[in-house]
Amino acid sequence: MNYPFDHFPLVCLTLSYNTIAEDVAVAKKYRPYVDLYELRADFLDEAELLEIRRFPMLVDLPVILTIRRHIDGGQFRGGEASRTMLFARALAFADQNPRNNFTYVDFEDDFHVPSLQESALAFGTRIIRSVHDMSSPITDLPARLEEMRKTGYELPKIACMPQSLADVTRMFTECSRLKDFDQIITGMGPLGLPTRLLARKLHSYLTFVSPPDKLAGMKNIGHIDPVTLHDVYHFKDIDDDTEVFGITGWPLTHTSSPELHNTGYKQHGINAVYIPVASENIQDVLGFADAVNLQGLSVTVPHKEAVLPLLDHKSDEVEKIGACNTMVRENGQWTGYNTDAMGFKEALIDFMGTDSLRHKRVAIIGAGGAAKAVAYAIKQLGGKACIFNRTQSKAKAVAAQYGFMYAPLAPESASLLAKYSSLIIQTTSKGMGGDSTSSEETDPLWFYEFTGKERLFDIVYAPDVTPVMARARLAGCKVCNGMPMLLAQGHMQFKLFNGRDY
Repeated sequence: MNYPFDHFPLVCLTLSYNTIAEDVAVAKKYRPYVDLYELRADFLDEAELLEIRRFPMLVDLPVILTIRRHIDGGQFRGGEASRTMLFARALAFADQNPRNNFTYVDFEDDFHVPSLQESALAFGTRIIRSVHDMSSPITDLPARLEEMRKTGYELPKIACMPQSLADVTRMFTECSRLKDFDQIITGMGPLGLPTRLLARKLHSYLTFVSPPDKLAGMKNIGHIDPVTLHDVYHFKDIDDDTEVFGITGWPLTHTSSPELHNTGYKQHGINAVYIPVASENIQDVLGFADAVNLQGLSVTVPHKEAVLPLLDHKSDEVEKIGACNTMVRENGQWTGYNTDAMGFKEALIDFMGTDSLRHKRVAIIGAGGAAKAVAYAIKQLGGKACIFNRTQSKAKAVAAQYGFMYAPLAPESASLLAKYSSLIIQTTSKGMGGDSTSSEETDPLWFYEFTGKERLFDIVYAPDVTPVMARARLAGCKVCNGMPMLLAQGHMQFKLFNGRDY
């Protein structure tokens, strides 16, 4: 091989700009974070295609040449004859210095042109033999990989689209039988993120990343950006002894927990990584946890209550609150904890400037797992509360546990909400990572007019200011988002996971 590598998996930056100049500029920008580049020539303007032979000479890392067909998720819409000609141009006139040639070329498993294969072998360009399924998972990966190895010089690649976390679990289970890193395996889409972060457990030769400005347009591919992979997940530090922790929920599109926990591992010198594990089904999460030997989980919506029957042991807080936000594997069994209540209590005391809510009337918006933890904390602080929720029966169930009032979350409750408005605590997911405009879809209190006397604590932390917070602040209210609570409960989780203070 032209370039020696001493660590697998490698990090490969996919370059998918319209001009070679743009690709080169971005390659140089992210050079400190990656091991090689993939030139996606199918994205280049037509006039640029004649210049792709020059690309390896313009960068100082190995390059994969890919001209991906549209049927395989690429942008090339021409015929196979024209694509064959482009490959031939790119591989021809090999330089005596192998670093000026493409180190790899990606040919699909059904694309066999003997002259191209001979050229690649003659010039020291290794063939990546790839299969892509843009809509479904591919099963029995070891057998399929073996079928794809036409020669010992080819590197088989499988990229598929898992439809559930169970599909991802199957990938890890099947790949546990692989002995080396002489294959590329990746799960695409948002469900496939664990396959990219834990590529070492898949025995994958590399993991693909894309520049941040390209991620929005490649959601179906599911890439991560190289800086996040390096700075948040410390990808190069992951080895066979790395303990795995994570956060689960659905859709889990916004979470700051990986940055919090992974920063703590780095600071304490703990060989561990904390990853997102998205799933609609909490039972699938436990199957995945077994497959990768995951040691602890943060649990968020909608699983805080659904996980209860699956726990082997529950802390007193979980029993009393009826919700679990933290799972720890202890002696092979799962113990459930709740750090939401204490984390919220700590953040609320700081926000209010007092550790007593006596004579305070508090409105709790929502009746899910987070609302249960909030209600528990409010009761401990001596407050009186009313639970407002769209499904009134759920509000009644939470309220009954603490002797609180309850009411529907609707315009007809506006006057009652005003009576309990010295402190309003918003516990639903509305406003999370979405439109900043206040509406019935983004603002749970869209019908309520703030007077400026209320205090609002919204447990959502992304974005920094939710639509309901913006309205309250505009009216003169003191507001707080969920970041202080996230940090406080996250620090408690960190100690449960690792036995150390954050």
